[in-house]
Amino acid sequence: MFNEKLTYIVDRIEENLVVCENKQGDIINIASEKINGKPKDGDVLVEEENLFYIDDELTKKRRREIEFLMKGMWE
Repeated sequence: MFNEKLTYIVDRIEENLVVCENKQGDIINIASEKINGKPKDGDVLVEEENLFYIDDELTKKRRREIEFLMKGMWE
């Protein structure tokens, strides 16, 4: 059976915590030392074995989708 990745969107960074939101809208705090790399607001994090990494492809896809939805909003 296909095992879907657990993903989180970085909402903000507060000192040593990265505040994220999951697909259900729940907010979780992740200790920055559990994340491989330096996350930025809007990055997509993937959880594997209680550690997290930034998924560049999912982040780019998400940003393109947001740009598409916002296209023409202020024209």
